[in-house]
Amino acid sequence: MNIFRTKNVKQTLKKPVIHSSAVVHADARIEQGVEIGPFCVVGKNVSLGQGCKLHHNVTIEGYTTVGADCTFFPGAVIGMAPQDLKYRGEVTYLEIGSNNIFREYVTAHVGTANGGSYTRIGSNNLFCANVHIAHDCSIEDNCVLANSVQLAGHVRVESNVNFGGATGIHHFVTIGKHAFVGGMSRITMDVPPFMIVVAARGPRSEIRMINGVGLKRQGFTEEQILALKKAFLRLFSRKARSSGIPILTTVREIKAESPLDENVDYLCKFLINAYEHGRHGRYLEALRNDSKWQARPTGTDDE
Repeated sequence: MNIFRTKNVKQTLKKPVIHSSAVVHADARIEQGVEIGPFCVVGKNVSLGQGCKLHHNVTIEGYTTVGADCTFFPGAVIGMAPQDLKYRGEVTYLEIGSNNIFREYVTAHVGTANGGSYTRIGSNNLFCANVHIAHDCSIEDNCVLANSVQLAGHVRVESNVNFGGATGIHHFVTIGKHAFVGGMSRITMDVPPFMIVVAARGPRSEIRMINGVGLKRQGFTEEQILALKKAFLRLFSRKARSSGIPILTTVREIKAESPLDENVDYLCKFLINAYEHGRHGRYLEALRNDSKWQARPTGTDDE
């Protein structure tokens, strides 16, 4: 079932329809076909693309740009200042692509100067109720975040990722493309692409298997899926974990093989970034701009 609205591309877009109780700043840019429902607030520096729909009680503020055909359900609050003590009111941005769905009480914040000034959301994503997207996050395309998924600051989500509900993502974590993150997981390290990660005992999460069902739905061939299964067995199986061989040693062995499936090669490069160049298994942690981060306690980001 297609979760996104379909539109007749030949239809003529109408002038914006704005309810009399909505508060829309005169300088906001409202494209054709936009619908703004009762008691919505749209700020001065907001741009809403063609065909966007705001149900009642939606707030969009800040320097926020929204692409075409996005839908915002009641209670969504988009583009507010970040929950970061380092933020000093500087001008920062939130960029949203096209055809996204923001369900009830989703929040998404603008970036911070220290984090690059931008929070970015791609296209064709579904954000279910109570999802939080913190400052400086980057979410690519075709992702589904179930209810109450919480992204801390500086998180990167690659394309075609699915999250189960009530999952928390540590700041500076990267979630690789085509991954599936099980519900109620606590993710503190980068999640490799093409894999299923689920909650384990205690605070840990573990890589359980490749995301075979998801890969089939995305059109991966049997040969591609088999190559990833073989890589999984060498890298993440119980036998591999108990062998005592460092994961980077196995990664380099796989990288040296020829011919190498392009998806396996991508997986290996991802792991090298996470485990060799990253800190605490988080590649983005090594790139953070805060020169004093090592002297600060863990969790200084408030999200």
